[in-house]
Amino acid sequence: MDLNALKARAQERLTSLLAQRQAHTDELTAMRASVESGDATITADDIKGVAAKRAGVDTDIDAVRAEIADFDREIAREAEIAELAKRSVPAAPKPAYDEVARVGAEARTYSPGSDPKGQTFLRDVALSAISPFGQSRERVERHMREEQVERGDQLARAAGTGAFAGLVVPQYLTDLVAPAAASARPFANICSKHSLPADGTTVSISRITTATSAAAQSPENSAVSETNIDDTLLTETMFTVAGQQTLSRQAIERGTGTEEVTLNDLFRRYHSALDAKLLNDATTGLTNVAQSVAYTDASPTAAELYPKVLNAQSNLEAVMLDQGVGDLYAVMHSRRWAWMQSQVGTSWPFIGQPGYAAQQGGANYATGYGDNVRGILPNGIKVIVDNNIATNLGGGTNEDEIYVVNSAELHLWEDASAPVFIRAEQPAAASLGVLLVVYGYAAYSFRRYTNGHQKIAGTGLVTPTF
Repeated sequence: MDLNALKARAQERLTSLLAQRQAHTDELTAMRASVESGDATITADDIKGVAAKRAGVDTDIDAVRAEIADFDREIAREAEIAELAKRSVPAAPKPAYDEVARVGAEARTYSPGSDPKGQTFLRDVALSAISPFGQSRERVERHMREEQVERGDQLARAAGTGAFAGLVVPQYLTDLVAPAAASARPFANICSKHSLPADGTTVSISRITTATSAAAQSPENSAVSETNIDDTLLTETMFTVAGQQTLSRQAIERGTGTEEVTLNDLFRRYHSALDAKLLNDATTGLTNVAQSVAYTDASPTAAELYPKVLNAQSNLEAVMLDQGVGDLYAVMHSRRWAWMQSQVGTSWPFIGQPGYAAQQGGANYATGYGDNVRGILPNGIKVIVDNNIATNLGGGTNEDEIYVVNSAELHLWEDASAPVFIRAEQPAAASLGVLLVVYGYAAYSFRRYTNGHQKIAGTGLVTPTF
């Protein structure tokens, strides 16, 4: 019996085994469907038994496939040897020393004459993949060298990635998404924090606006000083900061991180809007309640600006007296802080502070935007940089302001859970949309004391030149 007959028998066994495996698969499918429908007569062991039978058939299938592959390699090898036997010729005798040599063209490895249908070439290609060290590989390599000689200019051509528009797949680095920058809430973070009351839309504070009195008694037994104490109610209104975004279900379900990126942006917009309202709100925002210290200068310098900071500090102490000024902060735009650091000169304050050389006009803490305190001025006032400060103020709409504030008198009420997140699928269900809403309630008060905060403003704070 030859190799082809043995291979045919192995293929018959393989066909039989495949049929057995399919029968076991059908049986397993039927048993699992019965269990799913509530049939209690079929146990887990029954299912495992059929699965084990199928696994045994799989082992037999792998063995027969390996046997067939061995036959294929052996049959191919026999065919290759037979082809070599056909080409074998007796070795030519060595030419005599004085014989004339002749120059001619060597026959190609594969040619229309020796391989008219290309069958030998195709067989050698297949066998070279199976046996990389055989004669088939040598003939294929010799053929490639011949092609380099005959058609080298054509073989030198190469295809770039542009030739594979459907195979060179672009890679999207979703973990490196660049969020839109936000001003955040540097000023809000230094405010005195309070929990927003559970009910109501206003917060009210008693302000003692008429104080009692005391004076030296003169003469004895005369009436002592008396002034009736009186208060004025300060009422601040709660407000809501909110934002929303509707995303398609396709964007959420087929995108990568789309919902998370959107929510991150909404939360950051929320905090930036809250901070901007505290600074710039009409009537009660810091810019509108702070007492102004004018700084008018056509050629401003940091050395000329610094006395205005001391003026603001002096004004605060005159207002607060025994209530104290607590932690003082100078809140300014990043462009103003950078400009102050850019200033150099030969003069310095007359009065130094502990821990600072007299030649220094302050210290920069080398922290980034939003990292709380950025530095300290020579009088001990800490610097906060906040880009929610307006830069379009003044007659030329190009000024910013510096706020000198007492953090103990910056009151901010917020919900502990703010901002709240709502994910609503029903409102836009008909259009396959998902509504994302972020909101929070807050209230603030910077008005417990009249002129309890200061601001430096004027032409000396126009767009700085570096």
